[in-house]
Amino acid sequence: MTNTKSELRAKALAARDALSEKKRTAAAAKLAKRGLPFKLLPGSIVSGYSPIRSEIDPLPLLKKLAEDGARLALPCVTARGQSLVFRIFHPNDRLMLGPLGIPEPSPAAAEVIPDIMLTPLAAFDRLGHRIGYGAGHYDFTFAHLRKTKNIVGIGLAFAAQEIKAVPALAHDVALDYVLTESDVFDFRSSEVAHSVRG
Repeated sequence: MTNTKSELRAKALAARDALSEKKRTAAAAKLAKRGLPFKLLPGSIVSGYSPIRSEIDPLPLLKKLAEDGARLALPCVTARGQSLVFRIFHPNDRLMLGPLGIPEPSPAAAEVIPDIMLTPLAAFDRLGHRIGYGAGHYDFTFAHLRKTKNIVGIGLAFAAQEIKAVPALAHDVALDYVLTESDVFDFRSSEVAHSVRG
């Protein structure tokens, strides 16, 4: 099963990598323009991520959400097999390189638990399962933090990253939504997601 997941990851990442810079920028702008598929409560903490490789850039969406009253946070990696830590972030903040070379807020920034977690992914299916990069950071974080708080998990992706089926394991945590440049997938209400073109 691991080989299958690895192959699916590689294929989806190749499709993502093949997108032009122009398409990536346009997709991020479309996500921001559409916003979230539900009303954001003022003061909600929304965690994004610092995009690496060819991930869709969440910053335009995060800036829009901040304008709508959200408090923003970014994840900080502590160690493999441990929950991510989230620290308050402002779009103009200077970030530091974390242990994996990913930009993170300063350790001096306040630690928070998000209400809404925007997650990167390599691939997703219409059941809300995602394939990450194999370290399990987000699965572990969702499982850990959802013991104390109902956190909405939203995957951000390009439409090209959708695959037929993710071979999900018991520890894999399904997302509540996936947002792409062309669709909103809502996985909360039925066994098979319904898509809202947008």
